[in-house]
Amino acid sequence: MKRLNAVPGVVLIAVAAALWGLDPILRKPLASSTSATTIVFGEHVVLVALTLPLLLPALRAMWQAGSRNVAASIAVGAGASAVATILFTDALFHSDFLTPVVLQKVQPLVAVLGAALILGERPRPRFAWFLVAALLGLWLVNQPHPLDPTAKGLRPVVESLLAAILWASGTVLGRYLSRDLEFQHILSLRFFFGLIGSAAALPIMGTSAWSNGHDSLLIVYLAVVTGLLALALYYFGLQRTPAVMSSLAELTYPVIAVIAGIYAYNQHLRWTQWIGVAVIIGVVTLLPVQRRRTIVALQARDAALAPT
Repeated sequence: MKRLNAVPGVVLIAVAAALWGLDPILRKPLASSTSATTIVFGEHVVLVALTLPLLLPALRAMWQAGSRNVAASIAVGAGASAVATILFTDALFHSDFLTPVVLQKVQPLVAVLGAALILGERPRPRFAWFLVAALLGLWLVNQPHPLDPTAKGLRPVVESLLAAILWASGTVLGRYLSRDLEFQHILSLRFFFGLIGSAAALPIMGTSAWSNGHDSLLIVYLAVVTGLLALALYYFGLQRTPAVMSSLAELTYPVIAVIAGIYAYNQHLRWTQWIGVAVIIGVVTLLPVQRRRTIVALQARDAALAPT
């Protein structure tokens, strides 16, 4: 952990999002044999089992932190971890590979509003250029013909956008929880309430709790690598990263997913889409530099205002 403390939080979030970029490659092939709800429930069973020693201390810390933290923990787990992942997985099952991957990354727009309302985080005017550039890159990646946009099917579009809203809300609420709770507590609570949420979804969707042996092995891999490992890095970095900046750093996710999807599903990008990929990579690369400059400026201001 000491070594991770030396790494900018926004970099850790970008690395976590890059790991998530590998997630759809394994998730989509499961469509033929396992339902989205079964996959998400199985992931949370594994995740809760792996973090079980942390659960009681996490529940105790959450309860002591007050009712708002309890509500936020439930929302992050049931909403962002369970429902959003079910929606995104189902969107992957009923669409091409790229549309859900890119559409759900409208998260920065939701995060800007949520961070302002809940956290009081108001980005500096210069940050608007990062947001505009990121959204432009996102549009170019998502639309092969950017001046003649299309949406491939209403169901995956709606599911992807709802997942984006829930995931962005999870980012904001995760940042809120980090004010009073340790990152490992937030992690454990997310998995616990996610398990409850996904278990409740099973009878509603009329699906089985368990899959076949082959798919179960893939579900375990998803839980450990793109779940536990990625989220541990994510919440550790989120402790010292504003929610809006975190949402932009997460754009490494569609870049990795799109590039991986080219090789996994033989989907090719047009030149405008490659420009979009380059723009997003540029934004994410410059974020730690901008963050460092902001911190230095604030420290200089505080030093100037300090009594002598």
